[in-house]
Amino acid sequence: MKNTSSYAASALLSFRRAEADGDLTELVRLRDAAARWQIERGIEQWQPGELDEDHFRRRLHEGEVWLATLGPDGPSAGAWELWWDDEPAWGAQPPVAGYVHRLMTDRRTAPPGAGRVLLAEAERRIAAYGRELCRLDCLTSNDRLRRYYEDAGYAVVGEQAGKNGDGGRTYGVTLLEKRVQAA
Repeated sequence: MKNTSSYAASALLSFRRAEADGDLTELVRLRDAAARWQIERGIEQWQPGELDEDHFRRRLHEGEVWLATLGPDGPSAGAWELWWDDEPAWGAQPPVAGYVHRLMTDRRTAPPGAGRVLLAEAERRIAAYGRELCRLDCLTSNDRLRRYYEDAGYAVVGEQAGKNGDGGRTYGVTLLEKRVQAA
């Protein structure tokens, strides 16, 4: 059952695939704003300036990047990346899952509960693609984010002590997954 804030957010948000022409600057802005928000709260995960337009251009080419807006023509409220494999964190896997990365909301425009609505939309997309699991990871040291995903119905299924991530960094991640069903 949706909580009241998620229900209200779902009524306000529209979703579309990001495009290389016109959305790259906005994706970088969203990511940097989310990184600054984390730092202000003592969360050590993302850094402003860490990902640039080339990162999102590659993600658009290799997978999917989605934008949430306030209504079909409104300002950006958030975004996420959707991958169809994730060997750095999960190793080689059969094609049964979609992998959510960089789930982010714009704290200035996103209504309360928007993060859960974005996550649910990613889950719907994965199910529509014919995959049965939504997978994601978070830094092992980020208990707050792990609890957020667990509260959204995700189960911890393992840890990867030495994930090779963006910028050549190696770090530990907690692996989480949730079963999704086609509508």
